[in-house]
Formats: sequence, C-alpha cells, structure tokens
Amino acid sequence: MERFEKKVWLATPTMHGEELEYVKEAYETNWMSTVGKNINEVERIAAEKAEMKYAVGLSCCTAALHLAVKHAGETLYGKPAISHGALEGKRVFCSDMTFDATLNPVVYEGGIPVFIDTEAASWNMDPVVLEKAFEMYPEVKLVVSAELYGFPGRMDEIKRICERHGALLIEDAAEAMGATIEGRQCGSFGDYGAISYNGNKIITGSAGGCLLTNDLETANKARKWSTQARENAPWYQHEEVGYNYRMSNVIAGVVRGQYPYLEAHIAQKKAIYERYREGFKGLPVEMNPITEGTEPNYWLSAMILAPEAMCKQVRDDSRALYIPEKGKTCPTEILETLAAYNAEGRPIWKPMHMQPMYRMHEFITREGSGRCRTNAYIAGGCTDVGADIFERGLCLPSDNKMTPEEQDKVIAIIRSCFE
Repeated sequence: MERFEKKVWLATPTMHGEELEYVKEAYETNWMSTVGKNINEVERIAAEKAEMKYAVGLSCCTAALHLAVKHAGETLYGKPAISHGALEGKRVFCSDMTFDATLNPVVYEGGIPVFIDTEAASWNMDPVVLEKAFEMYPEVKLVVSAELYGFPGRMDEIKRICERHGALLIEDAAEAMGATIEGRQCGSFGDYGAISYNGNKIITGSAGGCLLTNDLETANKARKWSTQARENAPWYQHEEVGYNYRMSNVIAGVVRGQYPYLEAHIAQKKAIYERYREGFKGLPVEMNPITEGTEPNYWLSAMILAPEAMCKQVRDDSRALYIPEKGKTCPTEILETLAAYNAEGRPIWKPMHMQPMYRMHEFITREGSGRCRTNAYIAGGCTDVGADIFERGLCLPSDNKMTPEEQDKVIAIIRSCFE
C-alpha cells in the first residue's frame, strides 16, 4: 500500500460557513472583546442543549473546571484566605484515566487528588470503586468525574453515590457533548458541568468552554470570577481573587455557527465507529464499550487488543519499544505503522496514577488502596483497569472528513499488523 497523499488526522475542526458570518458580525459591530451577542447566544444555546438552566462562556473547559472546583470548595469549606486555595489540604476523588486538565484545577485550589480506578465495562470512573473510596474516606465531599472519548459510563449512578455521601459532583463532559445517559444529556448530571469547544472536539470554537449549572448564584459568581472579580463600583474595586477567563465574542461567533451541526457531526462520528467495528471483525480487538442505556457522541473511536494478541511492549516515561511477533502486535507497532502511512493515531490517556507528578498520590481499586501494574492485572493478581487499557489500547483516526475509502485503508493497515 502507498502512503496517504493527504494526511488522515485523528480529529480536526469541520467548518460550515455560518461561523464566519457570526465572526464578521462581531467585527463589523466592533464587539471584539468578552461581551456581545455571540457570547449571549452561545450561553443560551449551550444551556438549552445540555438541559441546564445556565451556561457561562469561558476561555476554555479547564477554566470552567477551575471555577467549578473553586465554587465547590468555597461552598463546602468556606471562603479561604487569599494566600490559600478553596480546597487546601482536602482530598478529592478524581477520574484516573483522563486528560490531566480534569484534575489540575483541584491542585490549583490546594486539593489532594485521590484517583478512582476505571471500570472495564465503560472505560470511565468505576462506581463500585467510588463507593469503596467513600468507605475509606467518608470525610471527602467532592468528586470530579470525566466521560472518556464521548462514550459515557454511569454518571447517573456516580451522582447517586455522591448524594448518599453528601458530596458534590463536577462532571467533566469536555469529550461528551451531545452524548446521553438514559436520554439525558451529558453535562447535566453534576452539580457543575463543563464542556469544551477545543479545536478537535465534536464542535469547536478553536478554543472555549462553558460552565453548566442550575443555580443562578453559581453562574453569576463564575461570571464575576472570570472577569477578574471586579466589584460593582465606579472604579476597579477588588475584594477577592479573579481570573481572565471570559470567552471572546469572536470565538463565540465560531461556536455559535457550529452548534446547528452538532447532531450531524455525531452521526458522522458514529458511522466511523461502526465502519471500524465491521472492518475489524475476526481480529482479537474490541472497540470502545457502549454502556447500556447510553448513546455516545462517538468523538474518538478507540480499540483495545486482546491480551493474547499482544507482542512484547515496554514503555518508560517518554519512549516505547516492542518486539515484533508473527500474528501479534501492540499499540506502539500499530501507531508507528499508521504514522508511516501518514495517518494519525494516539495512545489511550495514560492514567493519572502513572504520571510522574501524581505517582505518590493514592489510587483506589476494587481491592482497596493499591498500585498494581498491568502484568499483575493480566495474571489476575489485582485490578488496575486503567493501566491495562493504556497498555493494550489506542485511539484511531476519527476525523469526520475522512472518506470511507481512506478509512478502509486505515483498517487494512491495522489488519496487516496482525499478519
């Protein structure tokens, strides 16, 4: 097979034309700052789509998560001194297999992340482990849970567990906008929700995000903090720490033009997922699991190899090596082969408890507190589900502009790795 002449990407923005009209409107009316009609409309549409009362347009999803963490901390523990964070010294239960933006805001506010292992059946936070974590640390009052690759797990059950233990839930729906659980929109289960318009998400503004809430006071507080916490005074009056987090009206124009295409993008991503699933029949692999009662947005198609199909693979913190073996392969070999043909894949998120900066933090599995590794998991010695998925999994080219012919070639390339 020949290399792709034009690169096949993991995921890229898909523009439609209306976006430029709204950006032009911001330009021609001179609303080029962090106020304007585009922001107002994005907040209205975002709240409506997510089935929440309020949305606050921000510079990125991480900003939304940060303001959610800050507000939750002050709600739970009171307003801290200026030199301290709202969660200073408090444990917070966090998703383990996710991008670090999910939990970095916990650290911004002085909290101590405690990582909750992943559920093999959904690739998301394991409700069984979360319940065990509350048994171990009943004083914990905040949970931050992410929905991976647009394939939600049981965020509804996680919310019920939080309610039983008097804890607040922050739902990181950055990857899951438009996905549903029992017909209910992701982003609407938490006491706070966060969605992303980053450049490769299901819809995009090139940047941007929204904080979702059903509480007007929370929304107003987030808006205030996001504009440097200015007080209502005729001069620049400040009584608490603020941030430059507000969404630009120009960025909001792009997001506003993208929203009408959310469902179309989801349908395109679903077709890609189903084409992969059909194309990999007969191979010792499984695609992202779909939890019963959920409808994913199919943002990124991913797969995991059966343990017996794995050749020897070793990774350190920056490199990966493998030994080729007939009839077997591994994520490293597949990703390198795709790259050789000018196609982009990506490893599964490396679990947080395996990251250098968080290795000393506690990690809770179904057996309790522990730091099992993949070989022990495969041997049945313990459960470290996230490490196992990272070891055997990879994200596939999932760009919704990829043609069926290009995807068929990607499938053929991957099948060749098993020969």
